[in-house]
Amino acid sequence: MEIVQLSDIHVGSQFREDVFQKTIDEINSLKPEAVVITGDLTNEGLIEQYEKCKKMVSQINVEKIIAISGNHDYRNTGYLLFKKYFPFKTENELGDDVVLVTLGSARPDRDEGEVGHHQNLWLERTLKKYEDKLKIVAMHHHLIGIPDTGSDRLTAIDAGDVLRTVLDSNVSLVLCGHKHRPWIWDFNTLSIANAGTTSSERVRGFFENSYNIVNIENGTFRVDLKIVGGKRTQLRDIVKNYTQSIEN
Repeated sequence: MEIVQLSDIHVGSQFREDVFQKTIDEINSLKPEAVVITGDLTNEGLIEQYEKCKKMVSQINVEKIIAISGNHDYRNTGYLLFKKYFPFKTENELGDDVVLVTLGSARPDRDEGEVGHHQNLWLERTLKKYEDKLKIVAMHHHLIGIPDTGSDRLTAIDAGDVLRTVLDSNVSLVLCGHKHRPWIWDFNTLSIANAGTTSSERVRGFFENSYNIVNIENGTFRVDLKIVGGKRTQLRDIVKNYTQSIEN
């Protein structure tokens, strides 16, 4: 099974339409079981941006598209539009052995994220229903700081509470976006994978527009980074090579 993670599309200013069209073509060739979009589908949350994004995302030929709002989607009262254009289920069973649960961390007119006490309790109760499945949680804001992204004030403000819940619930993988920087943190039983920006001009450093591909087989998973129009590499290798370059 393969799941594609897109993030930070940013339809509007900064949007690279040709890059996103190339991404759509690549996904349709890959034929994944699902696509999850971890926020910032639009840049300013305006209705014409939602309409254009919806039209383009609809070109993706996949059984399940799961979209999560980001802080940019909530700008200019965009939170009133998101569910109209991108309705989604919070609990998504993928095949017989995988469940993907989404969290909303965007708040109106705020760049920092917040999951909130009630949603965190809901997450704990929900994950208990899927003890026999590989559990994935997807959200926009990141739970742990990422190198080379400047100030860390934009982490979810209750990241510690959410992190405790996913660890206590034996979640295997958390998918995040927001910082436009591909990265993965590995702990004993939990990995947290951040996606880069799929189609925004605002890439970081030497990184290019990219997306993640989660490959799941026999109860284990691997997260790959796919450069749009370029090569596919294990995300863990990106981290490893980054560490080696610093040491040298």
